[in-house]
Amino acid sequence: MKIVVTGSIAFDYLMSFPGKFTDMLLADQLEHISLSFLVDSLKRQRGGTATNIAYTMALLNGRATVMATAGQDFSEYRAWLNAQGVDTSAIVDIEDDYTASFFVNTDQDQNQIASFYTGAMAHAHKLTFAQYAPDADLAIISPNDPDAMRNYAIECQQRRIPYIYDSSQQTVRLSGEDLYAGLDGCYLLSVNDYEYSLIQDRTGLNEAQILQKVGGLLVTKGADGSRLVMDGQEYDIPIVPPRANVEPTGAGDAYRAGLMRGMQMNLPWEIAGRMGALAATYVLEQVGTQNHYFTPAEFVTRYREHFDDAGALDVLS
Repeated sequence: MKIVVTGSIAFDYLMSFPGKFTDMLLADQLEHISLSFLVDSLKRQRGGTATNIAYTMALLNGRATVMATAGQDFSEYRAWLNAQGVDTSAIVDIEDDYTASFFVNTDQDQNQIASFYTGAMAHAHKLTFAQYAPDADLAIISPNDPDAMRNYAIECQQRRIPYIYDSSQQTVRLSGEDLYAGLDGCYLLSVNDYEYSLIQDRTGLNEAQILQKVGGLLVTKGADGSRLVMDGQEYDIPIVPPRANVEPTGAGDAYRAGLMRGMQMNLPWEIAGRMGALAATYVLEQVGTQNHYFTPAEFVTRYREHFDDAGALDVLS
């Protein structure tokens, strides 16, 4: 099964301010803010939904093709992805722009001031499956330029490519009409519980109506696990408790990766969901969305510590 992952590619610039933002704000001057913060540290991390998903799939011996746009500063990132086993042949470099970037400054109270530069991601709507991934067996449409997400859903429907619709962080940006169109005939809707409520509010659809439009439903609920509905059956997927709960960013991407690797291996849905839950836990234990690492054998060993269907992943180890 050839899996094509669409979505953002980005650099995350993480800064730490050794004070409190609130100490710098004057209540009677909020209409005229001009502030500069001297930070203690700056870390640049590899990020982006598409590459996050593909990286975790590669750890599970699953090769995914990323179809996305990146900038003139992407060459080192591309080489790293290739070394991890990610297929970057459908990543298009935009030579006169930079890779999308997320700049966030965090203070002592975990308050954040952030900016996101779209950069090369704004060109993603120009890519097509027909040109860059004509042999896709399954696609995932994860957060990206809104026009790109809209176009990819339409093209998948026209070309009869099964696709996972993962609106995630872009749910707040997409109109009810866009969300309705993305749901229409998708193989699986994949969101967290807040995003699911937002979709219902914006489309006016209840769960029964959504399930009439989609092939399946995945709703992640943080520490409460996740709910997977496929083929008329509902599976409650528990979490795998992290050894240290460090930072949640990227955990949802890892969940999708584990789930899709299970699909690629033709495993039962409950087992694929459990693979997603465990993959997400590895991300929770690290800072950054691609700083976790495990071998397939280590993944299987940890899986067996928590679930009783031990023999299901023999093919992976």
